[in-house]
Amino acid sequence: MSAIVLESILTCPHCGFAKQETMPMDACQFYYECSNCKALLRPNAGDCCVFCSFGSVKCPPIQQQRDCCARS
Repeated sequence: MSAIVLESILTCPHCGFAKQETMPMDACQFYYECSNCKALLRPNAGDCCVFCSFGSVKCPPIQQQRDCCARS
């Protein structure tokens, strides 16, 4: 199994601002406020968290091929 990547670059779909963030290992992040335009980002339909929707790397549970918090 590959090492879990905890750093992801979130890119705001509204203004294009990108910022590196550390992902939590044990929780999904459902909301993220862009530090540039202050837009509140939420996951796209079908994604479990903002990292899966707007990040350069998927969240740790998805990397481990496990179900994530929002998936049923």
